[in-house]
Amino acid sequence: MFIASQKKRENIAEYILYMWQIEDIIRAYKLDIDLICANIIDRYPSLSEAQRKDLTEWYESLIDMMRREGVTEKGHLQINRNTIAALDDLHSQLMKHPKFAAYNAQFYGTLPYIVEIRAKSGDNKAGEIESCFNALYGVLMLRLQGKEISDETTVAIKQISRFLAILSDCYKKDFNNELFTDND
Repeated sequence: MFIASQKKRENIAEYILYMWQIEDIIRAYKLDIDLICANIIDRYPSLSEAQRKDLTEWYESLIDMMRREGVTEKGHLQINRNTIAALDDLHSQLMKHPKFAAYNAQFYGTLPYIVEIRAKSGDNKAGEIESCFNALYGVLMLRLQGKEISDETTVAIKQISRFLAILSDCYKKDFNNELFTDND
């Protein structure tokens, strides 16, 4: 909860990846708050009682949402899908705006990798932005499992990361009303 709040303010791409990881952690602990408390929350001895209570309630609310939204085995919470949708909307605005030619160039440099990712995804036809996140998250999971990442994948992930970093920076500026000015 504390990390999620910080990431949401500072880097929306990191926030999404973090929240997807939290969803998977909750699934790994079988949506059992007692297991989450024992294996995650209780491992932070520096938490005050109020912080411990807040963190427990945060996990409980995520568990409840996952059950209600039917994403206990796979998929993403609506709050996370809404964040991706907001990034999709911002991406569309940036692509149409002449002020963001560098963003457009970065996107078109990333597009071949997105096309390849989408071609490999089978029936799961995610949008362009979500496909980028799927690729990053997939590589993150492979690294956590100690699996080797091919040179081609490494090149693709670097390009996707650069693109999402720019989009994240634009998102932060937009959130702070610094992206589009009256002169644009």
